[in-house]
Amino acid sequence: MKLKELAERLECRLEGEPGVEIHGVAGIEQAGPGEVTFLANRRYAPNLKTTRASAVFVEDGVEVDREAAEPALGKLRTSNPYLSFAKAIEFFYQAPKYAPGIHPAAVIAPSARLGAGAHVGPYCFVDEDALIGDNAVLHSFVTIYRGARIGAHFFAHAHAVVREFCRIGDRVILQNGVVIGGDGLGYAKNADGTWYKMMQSGPAVLEDDVEVQANACIDRATVGETRIGRGTKIDDLVLVGHASKVGGNSMLCGQVGLAGSTRIGENCILAGQVGTAGHLTVGDGAVITAQSGVPNDVPERALYSGYPAVENREWLRMMAALRRLPELQKRVGELEERLASKKE
Repeated sequence: MKLKELAERLECRLEGEPGVEIHGVAGIEQAGPGEVTFLANRRYAPNLKTTRASAVFVEDGVEVDREAAEPALGKLRTSNPYLSFAKAIEFFYQAPKYAPGIHPAAVIAPSARLGAGAHVGPYCFVDEDALIGDNAVLHSFVTIYRGARIGAHFFAHAHAVVREFCRIGDRVILQNGVVIGGDGLGYAKNADGTWYKMMQSGPAVLEDDVEVQANACIDRATVGETRIGRGTKIDDLVLVGHASKVGGNSMLCGQVGLAGSTRIGENCILAGQVGTAGHLTVGDGAVITAQSGVPNDVPERALYSGYPAVENREWLRMMAALRRLPELQKRVGELEERLASKKE
C-alpha cells in the first residue's frame, strides 16, 4: 500500500513522499523501512530521531525533528494518532476467518437454535433451548448452557462458558477461559456455623459490543441480574461480583475485583488490581488508579488513588509526607533528647 493511499483511507493529512510503499505497522522502537508507527505520548518524541520507520502517525501541531543524516520521515497528521494506528493494523493483519458449519465432534441439543452462518468448532456443547444469533463463532471446547440467549456476531474463544439463562447482545467477544454467569459468592450462616448455599437465580447480562478478556468471570446474581453496559471492556482475570452493574463504555483493567452489588458508572476506568467493597457506587467518568482499594462511594469524574482510596491530589500529598517520615522521626527524636536534657 502506498503511503498516500493509507493517508486517504484513514483521513490523515500527509507530509512526505506519497509513493513510499507501506507493508506493515510496528512500535516506534521496532519499526523498520516500509512500516508505519505512531507518536501518542510526547515523551517518546526523541525516539523519532532514531526510528527506522517510513512514516509516523502524529498529532496536528506536534513538531517532528530529525537529524540531518536521517532519511525523511513521512508524517500522517491526525487528531488521534493512536486510533489511526489501531485502524491501520487492520489493513496489514487479517484475523482468521471461520466458515459456517458444525464440527462432527460438537454436541448441539435438539431444541437449541443457531443463526445463519454460525461456526461451531470441535468439542463445543450447546444445551437445550439455547439461542445464538447469526454469524456466531464458537471456536472449540465452548459451552453454552441451557436457555442462554446470545445475539449476532458473537465470538467465543476456546474454553469460554456461558451459563444458564444468561443474555448476551450483539458483537460480544469472549476470550479464552471466560465464565459468564458462574455462581456468585452467596451463602447464609446456619446456626451450627456451617454455610448454606443460596440459589443464584439471576442471570448475567452483557449488552452489545462488550468484550471480556481471558479468564475473567462475570458472576450471576442471587436475585435480579448482573449487568455489563454496552461497549464496556473487561480485562484478563477480572471478577465482577454478583448483582453488580457496570455502565457503558467503561474499562476494568487486569485483576480488578468488584464485590457484590457494586455500581460502576459509564465511561469509568478502573486500573489494574483495583478492588471495591460491595454495595457502593462509582460515579460516571471516574478514574481509579492501580492497586487502589475503594471502601466508599466515588463521585462523578473524580480521580481517586490509594487505600483507602481518596482524591488523587490528597493521596499525592500523603505519599509525599510518608516519604519524609524517617526524617521527621529523626527530628522528633532529637527534639525529645533536647527537652529531656533541659529538664535535667
